[in-house]
Amino acid sequence: MRLPRPCLIALGVAAFTAGSLALPATASAAGPDYVALGDSYSSGTGAGDYDPASGDCNRSANAYPKLWAASHSTGSFRFAACSGATTDTVASGQLDSLNSSTDLVSITVGGNDAGFSDVMQVCVLQSESACLTAVDNAKTYIRNTLPGRLDSIYSKIRVKAPSARVVVLGYPRLYKIVKVCVGLSNTKRTALNGAADALDTTVSSATGRAGFTFSDVRDEFAGHELCSGDDWLNSVTLPIESSYHPTALGQRLGYLPAFSGSAKLVHSLS
Repeated sequence: MRLPRPCLIALGVAAFTAGSLALPATASAAGPDYVALGDSYSSGTGAGDYDPASGDCNRSANAYPKLWAASHSTGSFRFAACSGATTDTVASGQLDSLNSSTDLVSITVGGNDAGFSDVMQVCVLQSESACLTAVDNAKTYIRNTLPGRLDSIYSKIRVKAPSARVVVLGYPRLYKIVKVCVGLSNTKRTALNGAADALDTTVSSATGRAGFTFSDVRDEFAGHELCSGDDWLNSVTLPIESSYHPTALGQRLGYLPAFSGSAKLVHSLS
């Protein structure tokens, strides 16, 4: 049956309207407004080429947020991550970078709350027994205290950026366990890897409670830990704060792919 022209026009308008209503909300036409929050694993400590204006925050041109923003069309990019950041200092010093227009957020946080730098210092400089005690104390904190701190900071992020896709990245294991590797004993290395696993488990669970996306970097770093022969992490080095952080290669081949996969949906909508 051939419909009259007025009916065809009416059907066309109805179809267009229905299609428009079915389309998902998108980021701005210029690309997503992206904010990078977090600690040294997000600022790029250990990766070199730091922005002098960032001071002790050590924001590196080789950090995964900078690399992602440089290779994607973004409406805006705010790089707030800072070396040494904890859940408290992210809350007090970084959240002003967020607003209701923010489309995409990345963050690593929790390692400094658990005192990982102090744990590493004990394990490098002191006995095996002292190292295991320090690791056990950190794991107790990770299980009992850190979940509430993560819940709090994630809630604050959601309030400041209610529509954003938030990608929480984890931490890599530091060591590949092999028979021969100069430095710490395998007992210490195994304990430190266990602490990293405990941290990632707690971060992942809190991420799920917040409705955010967790991206585990341990798979990207597998085979590229210290003692692997193809390390993407700094061992003890100068400046000392770069020790046990991803190198430029670790940021580019480890953290960047881990983030890119989770950020892809937001960028595809822009």
